Amino acid sequence: MGTNRITFGEWLPDQPGVIGALTTAKNCFPKAVGYGAFPQEVDYSTAASQDLTNAVATKNASNNTTIYAAGTTKLFKLNTSTFAFDDISGTTYSGTTGWKYTQFGTSLIAANESNTMQYIDIFSGTTFADLAADAPKAKFVTVVRDFVVSGYQTSYKSRVQWSGINNEKTWTTSATTQADYQDIPDGGAVQGVTGGEFGLVLLERSIVRMSYVGTPLIFQFDNIARNRGCYEPNSVIQWQGITYFLSDDGFYACDGTNIKNIGAEKVNRYFFNTLREEVLSTMSAAVDPINNLIIWGYPSTDMDYRALVFHIPTGRWSYADSTASRVAPVSTPSLTLEDLDSFSASLDALSISLDSRTWLGGKLLLLGVKGSKLITFTGTPKTATIDTADIEIQGKQSMVTMVKPIVDEGSASAAIASRKTLSDAISFSSAVAASSENRVGLRSYGRYHRIRLQPSGNWTTAIGLDMDIQEAGTR
Repeated sequence: MGTNRITFGEWLPDQPGVIGALTTAKNCFPKAVGYGAFPQEVDYSTAASQDLTNAVATKNASNNTTIYAAGTTKLFKLNTSTFAFDDISGTTYSGTTGWKYTQFGTSLIAANESNTMQYIDIFSGTTFADLAADAPKAKFVTVVRDFVVSGYQTSYKSRVQWSGINNEKTWTTSATTQADYQDIPDGGAVQGVTGGEFGLVLLERSIVRMSYVGTPLIFQFDNIARNRGCYEPNSVIQWQGITYFLSDDGFYACDGTNIKNIGAEKVNRYFFNTLREEVLSTMSAAVDPINNLIIWGYPSTDMDYRALVFHIPTGRWSYADSTASRVAPVSTPSLTLEDLDSFSASLDALSISLDSRTWLGGKLLLLGVKGSKLITFTGTPKTATIDTADIEIQGKQSMVTMVKPIVDEGSASAAIASRKTLSDAISFSSAVAASSENRVGLRSYGRYHRIRLQPSGNWTTAIGLDMDIQEAGTR
């Protein structure tokens, strides 16, 4: 009898199981070695007066964090005394397809295409108001160097327009203020803009870098990718100078010069095969900075809201099914014990552990919205499922008799699916929990074997398994 050690490698749903990659990595996230536990959703706020579409956090010079959120017709601010969302709309907004935000100094600026861009002073503002009389009705907004930059206007879908230098309240074209605009003629409609030292304009059929060059041109526009564009605006997310987005053939990352297909032959086909494309506009993107993850939430064909998870350091993927309706990167406010009294009837009844980073305040976390509430991903581990590749012994029939899970700070149950040929249906046995000696007895005959591991307890890393397998004669 031989014992094989299987260390969990990449999940590659776009590839056949016989190549050695995992065939399932559900409700977990990739790590340098193995997979970590993806946590349950926990309510953070009380219900707003309408369903939320996204959320954003601001931080002022005093390091105080404030959370804002948007519904279909309203803008809200989280009240940390009551954990309710107060309506701070400047008016009733209509025809919105979603809000995009950016912070410029003490101004939080919000764009939705249908209304003049809105703003609120994060120190003293009580309601949103028009940013300026000459500010555009734009769909996207960001900050590039010392300018507020907008993209997509209903009548000028390929237009990028920017404010005066160091002045978000001035938008009329002027050589003195350097406010101006640029229509990009050969890429279709603007699908997103990201900022920093340079700007990145994602259009339907191209990607353009905008670089500040001063007067008279103000910005220089260089097309860095023709015939490669952004498929869904809500897929765009920026982290540490890299812009991530969904194109018409999968997921990409762009640093302003190079564009890399990060999902090619890994998850791109899987994504499109499981996507409910008729509601693609509910897609969302966020960063989990603690675990170095980019997460795309999207509506799946099994009617769940699925999180597709990309681990930045290793380039590996996984997925999780979620009860959230959007994901969002939001910093939580700092809270006193008196504030926590408003959050819960008692400290013992808190659904989020007091050890959670949630209570530190000002730290970027992976959060989301669920209907009309803000949620955190801080609960107990979801039930994870990790399926190995098809395992065989030099093409011969074999017998599997034992599995020993390798799960740090937890245990696991295991099941097996064995087949004689690759054309046979894959059917897993009932899962069996590991014994106190960390053994799962499985007696299964075939040529190809897949092991399904489901970690349990407050586990931290599922590393792999040891499998007792021996060559067997034909029957």
